Amino acid sequence: QVQLVESGGGLVQAGGSLRLSCAASGRTFSSYAMGWFRQAPGKEREFVAACNWSGSNTYYADSVKGRFTISRDNAKNTVYLQMNSLKPEDTAVYYCAATPLPFTGVAVTTTQRYDYWGQGTQVTVSS
Repeated sequence: QVQLVESGGGLVQAGGSLRLSCAASGRTFSSYAMGWFRQAPGKEREFVAACNWSGSNTYYADSVKGRFTISRDNAKNTVYLQMNSLKPEDTAVYYCAATPLPFTGVAVTTTQRYDYWGQGTQVTVSS
């Protein structure tokens, strides 16, 4: 069992930056691949970024590639999402998620891949 708690969301102007954190409970955090998703009002939850157990392999949605960076610190049981050059269209509730399944490229972009989810943190980007 893994419990996830996101933090770091807030209101930022377009072009600004935020760093989201996701703290995980449990002693097996390092065995999970981790992902970030987001959901805007009236839209489906969409994939943002994912990384393997060590953070050495990453995968990004085209919409955030070059602007967002996922990383993790297994000693702190925490995964991060550094978001730079934010745009109004990045406004959403951001969720982190964990899966014990192998990190296998495009498969990590699907919500069904993940067993555990956080409660989400709101990110609002003003124009």
